[in-house]
Amino acid sequence: MGLTISQKILKEHLRAGGAIEPGREIGIVVDQCLTQDSTGTMAWLEFESLGIERVKPKIVVSYVDHTNACFKGESSEDHLFLQTAASRFGAIFSKPGNGVCHQVHYERFGRPGATLLGSDSHTPTAGGLGMIGIGVGGMDVAVAMGGGLYHLTMPSVIKVELTGALKWGANAKDIILEILRRISVKGGVGRIIEYGGEGVLRLDVPQRATIASMGAETGATTSVFPSDEATQGFLRAQGRDEVWREIKADADAVYEKIISINLNGLEPLVAMPGSPDNVKSVREVAGAKLNQVHIGSCTNGSWRDIYIASRMLEGRQVNPECEVMVVPGSRQVFQMLLADGSIERLVRAGCRITEPGCGPCIGMGFVPGAGHLSLRSINRNWFGRGGSKEARIALASVEVCAASALAGAIADPRNFAPVNAPEPQFIIDDSHLLKPQGNVVEIIRSSNIVALKPQIQLQEKITGSVLLKTGDGVSTDDILPAGPLTQHLRSNLPAISKFVFYYADETFAERAKKCGGGFIAAGENYGQGSSREHAALAPRELGITAVFAKSFARIHRKNLINCGIAPLLCNTDAINQDDKIVIDLSGLSRNNIIAKNLTKSAAIPIRTDMTPLEIEILFSGGILAYTKSKT
Repeated sequence: MGLTISQKILKEHLRAGGAIEPGREIGIVVDQCLTQDSTGTMAWLEFESLGIERVKPKIVVSYVDHTNACFKGESSEDHLFLQTAASRFGAIFSKPGNGVCHQVHYERFGRPGATLLGSDSHTPTAGGLGMIGIGVGGMDVAVAMGGGLYHLTMPSVIKVELTGALKWGANAKDIILEILRRISVKGGVGRIIEYGGEGVLRLDVPQRATIASMGAETGATTSVFPSDEATQGFLRAQGRDEVWREIKADADAVYEKIISINLNGLEPLVAMPGSPDNVKSVREVAGAKLNQVHIGSCTNGSWRDIYIASRMLEGRQVNPECEVMVVPGSRQVFQMLLADGSIERLVRAGCRITEPGCGPCIGMGFVPGAGHLSLRSINRNWFGRGGSKEARIALASVEVCAASALAGAIADPRNFAPVNAPEPQFIIDDSHLLKPQGNVVEIIRSSNIVALKPQIQLQEKITGSVLLKTGDGVSTDDILPAGPLTQHLRSNLPAISKFVFYYADETFAERAKKCGGGFIAAGENYGQGSSREHAALAPRELGITAVFAKSFARIHRKNLINCGIAPLLCNTDAINQDDKIVIDLSGLSRNNIIAKNLTKSAAIPIRTDMTPLEIEILFSGGILAYTKSKT
């Protein structure tokens, strides 16, 4: 039986688990790691706590992309800490303004067949280059930077078979929106999405990266494309063709299922507010009035994307009732747009331009007003994303965004003459990538850089009250908001913990501290979205020791275990806020967990899908304590 692309790469990197079989726990060696400033301050503090002098993987890059503009002085202090820590411990530092980590990484560091672990959920963007890129919490990255294996349950593999070619008006973004429409934001959980078929040959690497990036919204472990002539051409244009290798699935590879998409018939799509899988055809929602349009981000911030938008807007003016912001994905892209006149075309059309980075995507600037509809070429649109719980965000391709910017309402780009992009002429300038200097560097830390408390063993018997009952689809943005509320506090757990569940219940943190901790009850897919481990670290800071849920999102589930919080599966319909519960975890390894709702005098049937290693990590108090105990 043949192997898929992902199985081949994982098999090459397999160091524990014995075999690449779905459902088996495996341990892989990690070739490359990345961090970014939202998660990186904590990841580097975690690495430092391990007592290791230098990072072990071949390439480690510390990016600054979320807080470029430094709305608070604490962010500037974090940047200095990140730069000096990276330099001392052997990592490359990508300066503010150099671009979004995912875009820069596949441009300048990605290598087909390599493994990449990143403290950002969109790390799978690297799959556009034929890599296995997995988004995880900062603790997993810290352990990998120290040379430790990354352990995961081997996912099953879904194949997306692409045929035909995209017609004018449809974008690679529409491919992943179509997948989300079919399988939902939960359909990729426990799976890898792999792409094949003759339609792949007509997609360049940036288009593939768009699809791989937003594959994270399906809950998939990662997404991966073959490495072929298009990959080789991209790497050659980046001056890095020596790292190219061909990688393709065997003809007799076996998949869990195959999804077929004929690109000839794919039309422009829009994910309407609330969820990335709330997908409609542009014809269904055309005419919806807009207040904002945002073009860019790690998902659609490539040169090709923004060049096409500039040509669509050339000689025209954006609607006077609509604000338009353009954010290039990287400094390389920005320089190319300057060189070919795209920036001038955009500015003349009435667009605003900001430096490469995450910015509006996470609510760091360009925050929509209450009730406003903002159309964006980004990847996420649940309520609270973009910096405002009251705003409405829709997702679409740059073609739809550009057409809509002119109309002031959602519009179909097929009403415009087709625009074709020429072969890109990549500008190579690595001056904003700083090489490490080693032990001569002193790490500079401000008072906002708060050292981690030692992880404490989790007791087998725990008692507490349910401090909050939530519904389905709670995101890490719901648990701990992004944006200006918290962005400057990522290195300060005592301060940031005050904002846990801030949008749902501003009293939560205060109540949790008063009670000495307790539990959370939730519905399906708890913790979807960002890899932000602060959504587990901050609740643990408040004394949360267990979360009851019907199901957990992959990254957040792992982050809970890494922080010493038990993720417990059960039907939470009969659990209410303020219920007092006692849990006996002594039988956890036998999947025999005893829990009783003391308020209702009722037993709670609980199960777990934790592996033996995860159980050991949990009872150690977390992965840092576990790792230190083994060294």
